[in-house]
Amino acid sequence: MDSVDCIVVGAGVVGLTVARALALQGREVIVLESAEGIGTGTSSRNSEVIHAGIYYKAGSLKARLCIAGRKALYAYCVEHGVAANRCGKLIVATSEAENGQLASIRARAEANGVDDMREISGAQARAMEPALAVTGALLSPSTGVVDSHGYMLALQGDCEAAGGMVAFHAPVTGGRIEADGIVIETGGAEPMALKCRLLVNAAGLAATDVIASVAGFPAAAIPPVRYAKGNYFTLAGRAPFSHLIYPVPVPGGLGVHLTLDLGGQAKFGPDVEWVERIAYEVDPKRGEQFYDAIRRYWPGLADGTLQPGYSGIRPKVLGADGKPTDDFTISGPKDHGIGGVINLFGIESPGLTASLAIAGLVAGMAVDR
Repeated sequence: MDSVDCIVVGAGVVGLTVARALALQGREVIVLESAEGIGTGTSSRNSEVIHAGIYYKAGSLKARLCIAGRKALYAYCVEHGVAANRCGKLIVATSEAENGQLASIRARAEANGVDDMREISGAQARAMEPALAVTGALLSPSTGVVDSHGYMLALQGDCEAAGGMVAFHAPVTGGRIEADGIVIETGGAEPMALKCRLLVNAAGLAATDVIASVAGFPAAAIPPVRYAKGNYFTLAGRAPFSHLIYPVPVPGGLGVHLTLDLGGQAKFGPDVEWVERIAYEVDPKRGEQFYDAIRRYWPGLADGTLQPGYSGIRPKVLGADGKPTDDFTISGPKDHGIGGVINLFGIESPGLTASLAIAGLVAGMAVDR
């Protein structure tokens, strides 16, 4: 049986950043990816936003890794020529009651280490974005957008330049824990078994299934997950905005927000649709509920201008109470007792922004082992 120092399962943005970090440590790394290319799952089905780190609970992994990851990501994009635009974001209030929430949002952001937000009046917000109808806003200058595929290509290049390898069409079908390592079996046209000293499970939506297929790994250490599908609708024509526009958060989510890609194309979403299976079709009827939500801050949105765009699915880890938790779950040997195994569960937004910081954390856990 062939052996390798490190196996990373999943060639999404987090798997690639982890593989890069391990390869740059001088370790032998193979990334196993079931699909035909990099980033075909959650990594290519998001808004491509570089998040500032505003909404997360202070001290959480999401808060800490988003802040560190955002700074690292902007620097990485400059160093590697990856397209990114620090366009900024407006969190907008449309009533006096919502105005009262802006201060608490800013306070949470500052508790997380976001130190550049400022509250502005409705008039100031409208001077920046005349199409808005708002009573006040928060400006987040650190928010931006990135070419996520270009970023992943750069990560893959770094990994391979450091000696790492990505194997496509290599789905994990099983494995087992042995005294001197972990055996991973793959399917595809050329099935194989590989033994490794370190297994990093960054399989995204499939992360719980992957580790459940490894005999000897404790089932009690695998959290239950639910799938939250987010649908996006695109705007026909060009939007009259240069900033990302987010409403004040509503219970259960951030509301229907407007993001822009690097070409200026506007998209709205995501909403939240709980699903039992992975399927990415967008029901055009879901767009009907978007109009009223968007018109609260952009009353000029014309009828018939929203078109089904795409969807993404977020893995939501469930807590002991059966409700979705609001943090990443990154577990290593100290958590589950199996040497050489690191699992990344519930890696959703802000996973893209936090990816380099997540990789640093995982690489550090691997050294600690």
